[in-house]
Amino acid sequence: MSQHDDEAHLESLGYTQELSRRMSAFSNFAMAFSVICILAGGLTSLHLGLSAVGGGAIGYGWPFSCLFSVCTALAMGQVASAFPTAGGLYHWASILGGRAWGWLTAWFNLAGLITVLSAINVGIYTFAVGSLGPILGFHSDPQTQMIVVLLITLSQALLNHLGIRITSFLIDISGYLIMAVTIVLVAALLVYAPTHDLGRLFTIHNFSGPAGGGVWPQTESILFLFLLGLQLPAYTITGFDASAHTAEETRGASVAVPKAIVFAVISSSIFGWVMLAAIVMAIPDMAEGIGHGDKVFFYTMGSVLPQWLCALLYLGCGLAQYLCGLATVTSSSRMVYAFARDGGLPLSSKLRQVSNRYLTPVNAIWMVALLSVGFASFSKVYATIAVVCTIFLYISYVLPIALGLFAYRRSWNKMGPWDLGGFFRLAAALSVVGCSGLIYIGVQDPLALKVIGYFLATTGLIWFGLERRRFQGPPLVGMEK
Repeated sequence: MSQHDDEAHLESLGYTQELSRRMSAFSNFAMAFSVICILAGGLTSLHLGLSAVGGGAIGYGWPFSCLFSVCTALAMGQVASAFPTAGGLYHWASILGGRAWGWLTAWFNLAGLITVLSAINVGIYTFAVGSLGPILGFHSDPQTQMIVVLLITLSQALLNHLGIRITSFLIDISGYLIMAVTIVLVAALLVYAPTHDLGRLFTIHNFSGPAGGGVWPQTESILFLFLLGLQLPAYTITGFDASAHTAEETRGASVAVPKAIVFAVISSSIFGWVMLAAIVMAIPDMAEGIGHGDKVFFYTMGSVLPQWLCALLYLGCGLAQYLCGLATVTSSSRMVYAFARDGGLPLSSKLRQVSNRYLTPVNAIWMVALLSVGFASFSKVYATIAVVCTIFLYISYVLPIALGLFAYRRSWNKMGPWDLGGFFRLAAALSVVGCSGLIYIGVQDPLALKVIGYFLATTGLIWFGLERRRFQGPPLVGMEK
């Protein structure tokens, strides 16, 4: 598809081309693959799985959860192919279910993107302290953390400000870097591992309470702990909507975007499983290692690898995590731009502005950065942040998919060139089931339940008190009865 065809398709959906359409199909894949970034979520939240039921959280829990993520990606790809816009999920929900559903989806997606960016950049800092801190003799304190997180986030925003060309180039590098570092990490752990006991991956043990470093409260329910451990893969395999949010900057978006979404999720699921399996097998003593709680990865690396190799891998992981945050700023700012373009945000006229020089939504970029830094002040409850952002994101993924399931072959008859056919219904249904289970697991955390409850109450009051009369939604074109 030529750029003219892309622009004509976008115009048929009610929008004109304002952003720079420079991204290749690989760049769009790298965008989603970089935001998922198994070297970020997979390592910084490893304890959420191991401190629940041990190695079984990887051997059983990871593929089980990823199955639902793949179904979500397949269903999302079907919708993205039909409606390749920067608004992505919000735009789809509006077209398939009406402006109220679109508005709600937008706020869930925006809240999820802001909180996940905060979690990523706080994770970068805590990873650096946990990995290189002991080597360099550095000790953390809250003030230093906030300063470093602020500098990280502002630098990511500045790079995004300067145009999609430099951002796309760095994110392309990120895609290769994640694969390279993962391969070297797995090889190093397997070579130096004191054992290669595959049975560890399929052994379930209660590590709640002090046995798991206090990550999860003491409980005797193995099933409940197993479900809690699913938050590791659920949190890691998020952010693949980034491909949809950069659709208006991607050539051949109707095909490139859905392929990127699906391949990013499948490749991250496979690479992530192999990486985490290698870590589990390399742990010198399972009980002692898991007892370190959120330091289990650093305990393992320091116990089995030479210091020079540890430092080299830590640097590679840290750079991949930084680029993960960079890609998340890109994705989040495009969502803000698209929502503001339709008047969905306060100061929409400012947030929708595109720089004439850089062809990027500069005000949206800086708003995303500043809000995420503000949310970083809640970083003491990292597990809760991970839970909340995961739930927000998956709800925003599944709402338009569920609406598409009801509209499929009824009000929605015109599919894109990437079409699952009848399999769409199965993939959509499984994604809804998986999201429902994720919500149930997540709200077991009382603080997460409170945050989500307040969010729902606030959005309900805003919608029925103001936005229902004011907000007109996106142009509802692109459907054929």
